[in-house]
Amino acid sequence: MEEIIAKLVSATAWALPVIILAGIILPQAVRILREYERGVIFRLGKLLDAKGPGLIFLIPMVDRMVKMDLRVVTIDVARQEVMTRDNVPATVDAVVYFRVVDPVAAVVKVENYWKATSLIAQTTLRSVLGQAPLDDLLAQRESINLHLQEIIDRQTEPWGIKVTAVEVKDVALPDSMKRAMAKQAEAERERRAKIVNAEGEFQAAEKMVQAAAMISKEPIALQLRFLQTMREISSEHNTTTFLPVPIDLFSPFLKGRSKD
Repeated sequence: MEEIIAKLVSATAWALPVIILAGIILPQAVRILREYERGVIFRLGKLLDAKGPGLIFLIPMVDRMVKMDLRVVTIDVARQEVMTRDNVPATVDAVVYFRVVDPVAAVVKVENYWKATSLIAQTTLRSVLGQAPLDDLLAQRESINLHLQEIIDRQTEPWGIKVTAVEVKDVALPDSMKRAMAKQAEAERERRAKIVNAEGEFQAAEKMVQAAAMISKEPIALQLRFLQTMREISSEHNTTTFLPVPIDLFSPFLKGRSKD
């Protein structure tokens, strides 16, 4: 019995260090990557390849893995002071959507792809918006977003970064410029209202001229119009009294006056 106990103690003494060593080595030798993750493997400082997803085996103390996330990342571009092409100061900010498409390039070719993409977005935002007039910045937002996306994506492509979208969120203008734009919009609305009113009067005058020409050709039309007016007045239930007097009665007097 004592021999059995001694053997168990001896086996435990050997097994315990093995268990401890396995507990230290296994986490470093076995890694599990999710579907959206990739691991860039370096062996003694040399690049091997990008692996994953799934179970990854590494050589402890020899291999080093850099984990990369392939999901779309969103970064806010800090507010930038820009001067538009027509010399209007403005403060703009934007949001950039991008993702890693080449994990090896994102690790090897750039130190911090997140920071590098953010700085590129800031400088590109200032340069592109500085070349656009204020009207395009306010009205042509979609085309400016596409232009920003093309430029940033072209600059980050060597790093294995794909820029999927760029959106200018807000354009802040000085209060004086807002007041000037409000006055301009009000003046424009007044101009349009006057034009519409003038066009209405012009069309009404044309119709009146056409009506006068028709009445001059058909004198009976004037009589019919006169009777229609009488009917409209009589249907209002008022105390107005009117006596129709033919204009022909005044013709001799008008002719005599014209001779004098």
